[in-house]
Amino acid sequence: MTRDQKAQQQASRFDQFVETAHAQVSRAPFFAVCAVVIVGWLASYPLFHGDTKAWQVVIHTITSVVTLLLVALLENAARRDANAAQEKLNTIAAALADLMDSHATSDPQLGERAGELRTAVGLEDRAGT
Repeated sequence: MTRDQKAQQQASRFDQFVETAHAQVSRAPFFAVCAVVIVGWLASYPLFHGDTKAWQVVIHTITSVVTLLLVALLENAARRDANAAQEKLNTIAAALADLMDSHATSDPQLGERAGELRTAVGLEDRAGT
């Protein structure tokens, strides 16, 4: 297995992980887990023997780490969703430009408009985005 194939396989594993995480954090059980963590944190106050600063640092650290990870995962999922939507739009625009070209013999302006559409979307430059 080449280095590129390994990287692609790892990327697909990461993509699968992101998709799974994205699906799970948008459901009620994830909210319930968050609520349980908060209740557990509240119940842990006696373990800190009145040291409220250390007790607060625990929840701040946990929430900061979880927030950072979730933002990274959700941004990755949003980027891939936007890329997929753009690819669909490019395909629709290409099909529309082809249709316009096929009817350009009866209306020369359609040929010009099809060229403008291809230029505007950048279909030639973005094959495979």
